[in-house]
Amino acid sequence: MEAEKMDENEWRYHGEGNKSLVVSHRQRCVVLRFLKFPPNRDKTPEEIFQHLQNIVYFGKHIMKQFFGEKYVHHGEVVQLSLDFLKQLCLKIQSERPESRCDKDMDALSGYAMCLPNLTRLHVVEHRPILCVEIKPKCGFLPFSSHVSQEIKHKVCRYCMHQHLKVAKGKWKRQSKYCPLDLFSGNKQRMHFALRSLLQEAQNNLKIFKNGELIYGCKDNEDALSDLNELACHLKPFFFPSNGLVNGTHCTRTVLKELIHVITMALLSSTDACKAGDMKTVPSSQGRSFCEASAFSKEIARNGKNKMETSGLPKECLLYKTLQAQMLDMLDIEGVYPLYNRVEQYLEEFPKERNVLQIDGPYNESFYEKLLDISTEDDGTVAYALTKVQQYRVAMTAKDCSIMIALSPCQQDECAVQRPLVLTSKSRFTFSVSVLDLDLKPYESIHHQYKLDRKIVNFYLKNTQAKDDSVMSNLLKENEDCTLLLHKINTEYHSDYLEGMYLW
Repeated sequence: MEAEKMDENEWRYHGEGNKSLVVSHRQRCVVLRFLKFPPNRDKTPEEIFQHLQNIVYFGKHIMKQFFGEKYVHHGEVVQLSLDFLKQLCLKIQSERPESRCDKDMDALSGYAMCLPNLTRLHVVEHRPILCVEIKPKCGFLPFSSHVSQEIKHKVCRYCMHQHLKVAKGKWKRQSKYCPLDLFSGNKQRMHFALRSLLQEAQNNLKIFKNGELIYGCKDNEDALSDLNELACHLKPFFFPSNGLVNGTHCTRTVLKELIHVITMALLSSTDACKAGDMKTVPSSQGRSFCEASAFSKEIARNGKNKMETSGLPKECLLYKTLQAQMLDMLDIEGVYPLYNRVEQYLEEFPKERNVLQIDGPYNESFYEKLLDISTEDDGTVAYALTKVQQYRVAMTAKDCSIMIALSPCQQDECAVQRPLVLTSKSRFTFSVSVLDLDLKPYESIHHQYKLDRKIVNFYLKNTQAKDDSVMSNLLKENEDCTLLLHKINTEYHSDYLEGMYLW
């Protein structure tokens, strides 16, 4: 890596999470990822190097086993000159959101992770690149007997969490997106889920054009304007020589093409490599739909008791993601007592932390222990630790992002070996990747347990309050009611869900 020889002006702020900050190069398809720390936290360069190396090893030796060789880009740790890092830090500081500036970028250790820029990575060079980033979240309902609240078997974590996030002011509106619809494999449900993400992107959808963010994570009232602007960006990709007029019809048509392409890419099997030797957890153990999903509610209103579930192709990335997520077989309520068992053991034998591989190394030995999907507790620390580590890997899969890079091509230019997806007027070569695969911290399990209880309790309280309000209003209405029956246009009714657009 020759970043230290480059002008820091060739790098730009790319984004950041809670623990790391990313910059991308203007010309090369690479990004540098730096750790972030509170101003009062000191870590030695050796500790930072080991931390970054563990992230690389976890992606290389663990997550590649679950997702497959082509889907995971684990990167490498590089050493950079301190002068370059200081100049880079000064340059990007003004570009960072104010809400993120409570933590400093590590510009002192000299270490960073070098990764491919997946918003631009593609097999075709010098072609326009469209990239869609989706953070799908958890795609199944808990099936564990340890679950204490029945609502968790009916309503997914994402839909419940929406109520708490809106109440706290994180978002102004609840999203109609439900992960179970996206993971269903049913194209109608997947289309609905993707439309919902476009309407309320929140942190779950971003769209890039040639590496530049053009859509995502806006919380304002003018969503229709944003979608119209997005359609203008996308129109040359999907209708390169079409005289489609501007307006609502154009926006709807272009976005429908985008949804089709994303769906087909998500269902594709572009990696022939099988994902590991894990005995899969049968998804039939849990229900395949969420009662809080807007799609489910519409089905219920239409008098249907059962939704179609097509299932996911076993080599597609969504299926592999779901299988990794379902390593969470006990739910946090079942894992938390086991975590406490490990904690109690470590209090008595603190030097055993390294032997237990809680902080790595993430190697073949670590992976082998993840393959034990038995749920019979023998009371040992070994059993408890296995379930805790499986839960951490499952949480990583629940919070990963899927990147779909698309590049238009002509019929005579598209090589046979490259995966293709076709639309009404265009054809695209594409690649699918997964990122954000850092193992969730061991210490976060206590926080997850408290957060789970908070989400569920708030959801129950909030929905009960709404039910009481509706019932109260009904009782206040005049008892002398007239029931009006309207003739239904059955042709429109049958096509309603497929063609429903809320913008």
